[in-house]
Amino acid sequence: MPPEQTARLREAEQRRAAAIVGVRDLEFWDFPDGNLRNSPELRQKIADALADLKPDVALTVYGGPEITPGIPNQRDHMEFAAAVLAAYADLRDPPRWLFSAKPGGTHAETVEGFIDVAVESLAAHERYLSVLDPDTPVMMQARRVVEMTAPARADCDGRRAAGFVLERRRSPHRP
Repeated sequence: MPPEQTARLREAEQRRAAAIVGVRDLEFWDFPDGNLRNSPELRQKIADALADLKPDVALTVYGGPEITPGIPNQRDHMEFAAAVLAAYADLRDPPRWLFSAKPGGTHAETVEGFIDVAVESLAAHERYLSVLDPDTPVMMQARRVVEMTAPARADCDGRRAAGFVLERRRSPHRP
């Protein structure tokens, strides 16, 4: 599929996925899917978004080499996470905390009651998922990913939880 067609398809699928979980404000920055780089332009776009939104907490994708042992991370995710860390470091007034999403992370938020909507949202990426694994039904793929990224955790009384890693904390000397 040509990149311009892929971009339109991925955007439409992401809009459907976001609507399912109640996201109404969604921006696409037109950086190249599958070839994202930690560039000055990407870092500036991230810094501008954080400066405009002024969140207390920022959350990004995990940038390590493996999502979980034996499951490699995507290069786009690693590049984006690195750009977020760099943009955060350069902000004059950064968010109080910057977390990355990571299964088994050091911080957790229980997600019981949200599993089915998470699966439905991920399954909205129907064409993308069907290309990644044409032999597995999309709903099964979506459920597998949600279960992997939000496992039951002993430190959450056995409830399913999304994991996060604290990447940066605003210096106490900053506002």
